[in-house]
Amino acid sequence: GDVYDRAIPPVEAVSLLAQALARLSERAAVVVTPGNHDSAIRLGFGAALMREGIHLRTRVAEVGVPVELADEHGPVLVHALPYLDPDSVRFALAVAPGDDPVEPLARSHEAVVTAAMDRVRADLAARSSAHGSRLRSVVMAHAFVLGGQGSESERDIRVGGVDSVPAGAFDGVDYVALGHLH
Repeated sequence: GDVYDRAIPPVEAVSLLAQALARLSERAAVVVTPGNHDSAIRLGFGAALMREGIHLRTRVAEVGVPVELADEHGPVLVHALPYLDPDSVRFALAVAPGDDPVEPLARSHEAVVTAAMDRVRADLAARSSAHGSRLRSVVMAHAFVLGGQGSESERDIRVGGVDSVPAGAFDGVDYVALGHLH
């Protein structure tokens, strides 16, 4: 997350990202999600056009769908969560994909990240069951997790604690890679 420092980045920043993705993808799989400083729509518009090895995860609808990677030890599922602004996603994450709408989630990061992680855990359980053993899992998220310390470079978006997520929201996965503290 926070690929750029603003929703409409300068041309130089877009060029730098293109160069960085090209170089990184020559050596490893790259998974990118938008942060609170990015525009998910602008960052994700070309996701289907990216070269092999570059995975842009910008859509809330894809929260429970992992990037499937593998190494010498077998498969690894990477669930990449874009920055989940409560006002923007609390309706979409209130129901399972394809279900009828219900009451929206609470207007907090804890509520929307917990709902997203419920989708991740359900996907992980289903895939592990089909595989016959528990699969290794990584979650990438852009959230302020309680206990972390922000720096002066972060724009303050706190309003009475709605910005924070308890670390327990990420239970059930092997590794959590967090952004937002910069």
